[in-house]
Amino acid sequence: MDDRPAWARRIRAERLARGWTQDDAVHALAAHTTEPLPDFTSLKRSWQRWESGETHPDHFYAPLIAQTFGNVTAAMFPLAPRGHGRDKAAAELDTLEIITRLRASTIDDATIDGLHITVDQLCSDYPHLPAGQLLVEGRQWLARLTTVLDHRLTLKQHRDVLSLAGWLALLVGCVEADAGDERAAEATRQAALSMGLEADNGGIQAWAHEMAAWFALTRGDYRSVIAASDRGLAVAGGLGVAVQLYAQKAKAWARVGDRRQVEVALDQGRKVLESLPVPDNLDNHFNIDPLKYDFYSMDAYRILGENERAELYAGEVIRAHTSADGEELAPMRISEARLTLGVIAARRGDVEQAVGYGRRSLQAQRRSVPHLIMSSRELVRAVGGQHADQPEVRAYLDELRDLTSSHTTGQLV
Repeated sequence: MDDRPAWARRIRAERLARGWTQDDAVHALAAHTTEPLPDFTSLKRSWQRWESGETHPDHFYAPLIAQTFGNVTAAMFPLAPRGHGRDKAAAELDTLEIITRLRASTIDDATIDGLHITVDQLCSDYPHLPAGQLLVEGRQWLARLTTVLDHRLTLKQHRDVLSLAGWLALLVGCVEADAGDERAAEATRQAALSMGLEADNGGIQAWAHEMAAWFALTRGDYRSVIAASDRGLAVAGGLGVAVQLYAQKAKAWARVGDRRQVEVALDQGRKVLESLPVPDNLDNHFNIDPLKYDFYSMDAYRILGENERAELYAGEVIRAHTSADGEELAPMRISEARLTLGVIAARRGDVEQAVGYGRRSLQAQRRSVPHLIMSSRELVRAVGGQHADQPEVRAYLDELRDLTSSHTTGQLV
């Protein structure tokens, strides 16, 4: 049993995925800094201690190691385990009291604070709450917020409520898209963009453009992905959404087959993410947590055919989003990781394992249907038509057809 710390295993796995010796890794490390370093022998000794888990890289070497591997520090050396959002009991006002105040037009700062906490919690519920339930709750609160805008508010309160409504509209649009209701999702996305413009909230505007890029990606319209991402980057500034926009560009360039542009986009996203503080609430869907960078890289390198690196990132996604007792904290990311492992297994000729990963990915209770269908089709292509008559392959294809059918009818799954 390998009892080394996860970060030590990660350093070695990153090195091996690139086919590097320890000497190669030390030379690469030195090439990524202009700061004076110890002599090669001393640096190699330090590297060996890092890989063995004997010593943890300090505040200088940890980001340098991450940069050497094209990653971010907090992803390779995470600070704390993930949890499920904020405790609802932390809210100063409970849901019933907030609704009572809204009906009575009692819109004070405490009410606004309660609404902030409610919206944050709903956005934190996105990864794991059943889609149907989240859609109902999101729409109900969005309706309540829009009625608040008719009340007498200060200018600051008006902008706050408008921004909260914009975030909720983005959330509702994401859930609608996950369910395959493309028409509703696009209308809600446009409403969110309008609210972001009116509130002068660049984050909401940028996320609305990111959603357009996401929709285009699942349609296979890769040029539109890049165009929508660039529109988002024009208003994102240094916000975390810029990382996701660069990731969408990387995904599109990978599918176009332009490896150089993939590397450029991933590195631009990495630099932004490295410069940002780790969000207080990692579960909020609109906060970019460092662990997501492995998820982005996994997709791009799977498409580029770099099996070792894609396999490494897929394993990290599953490990980082599974609790000690086996609970899946981010089912949608884990499903994508399993599909990645399935594609790699198929490329290596193990059809049974490939289909096993594929079928397991379809069993997730919380999933984004368009994205799941897109990645599942990649697995089908990797398996190849010559295996279509095998019973396990037929069973998988039948499940995928059922999922595709529910997608085209816009059913919540």
